[in-house]
Amino acid sequence: MPPGRRSAVGLVAQAGITSFISWFEDPTTTPWIAADVFGAAPRELLRSVSLQQTLQLIRIAVEVVEARVKADDDVLREAILLYSREIAFASADVYARAAEARGLWDARLEALVVDSILSGEYDNELPSRIAALGWNGHGEVCVLVGTSPRQLDVDQLRRTARHLDADVLIGVQGSRLVLVIGRAAPRSEKAEDAEPLPFITIAEQLEPGFGSGHLVLGPEVPSLVDASKSAKAALAGFAVARSWRNAPRPTMADDLLPERAFAGDPLARSTLINKIYKPLQAHSTDLLTTLWCYLDNGRSLEATARELFVHPNTVRYRLKRVSEVIGWDATGAREALILQAALIVGSISDPEPGRAR
Repeated sequence: MPPGRRSAVGLVAQAGITSFISWFEDPTTTPWIAADVFGAAPRELLRSVSLQQTLQLIRIAVEVVEARVKADDDVLREAILLYSREIAFASADVYARAAEARGLWDARLEALVVDSILSGEYDNELPSRIAALGWNGHGEVCVLVGTSPRQLDVDQLRRTARHLDADVLIGVQGSRLVLVIGRAAPRSEKAEDAEPLPFITIAEQLEPGFGSGHLVLGPEVPSLVDASKSAKAALAGFAVARSWRNAPRPTMADDLLPERAFAGDPLARSTLINKIYKPLQAHSTDLLTTLWCYLDNGRSLEATARELFVHPNTVRYRLKRVSEVIGWDATGAREALILQAALIVGSISDPEPGRAR
């Protein structure tokens, strides 16, 4: 130990022996043991000396005192045993109070970090706050939003996340439960070679920790600093999820793009334009025109082929190319709704409407 710390430990031991002498003369002073003994210790000593080390120091001090007591003095020996028990309980109480205070502080700090992520208010202190929480996540991040259960089991959520090689920041805002999910280092060497679990799979495993109602997962972002983008999408999706009658649990926020756009979410509008409309427009006007016609004709291949004066197989090929370019399949009912919303929003924002069709 450094000299200053050794001196502080010596002061505590000396205070303990002095307090024992006073207590032996007047046992009614028992309730003041903790204040008498540990009051001499500086606050830094609590953070640098663990509870296990403290108990070892108490044991050594008791053994030294017992070695100097006459063997035939049973009254004094019994007093030492009783006093050492009280000292042990008092030291445990000191560390328990410190741990409880630290837990409350961590909970407040975690709530502050989650609130900063949700509001998008990034400052220079955010990384240090995240580091103070012991965040083990690295790389990609997603935000999961749902309803808070009546009895929230935070420890169970964290254990589940660790089992899935993930880390979470947990925040409760009224009736909403928000989880910021990040990938953590694999627990075993075998897991290092395996592909990381998709965030939707992690969300499915965390789903029992939420209350009843909709559960929405925001899009994947590169790092925790960018988590506000995922949070905004997840919150916007959570607000309109009830409009999708058979929405799965959890639901991807990007699967709710039409509802979010109808509700006035600018992020959903820009996503529809930048991920669907513009890529199709830049790739081929034929693909965009075919998609318009296919959706306008009730997803009928024959009607689309007649309008475009092409063979139905040509329509099939173009729809397949649409799926390859943007990742959405127009032949599915739900995805067709997303694509139609993208065409509508994109054509409204297109400065050259003649190119839309």
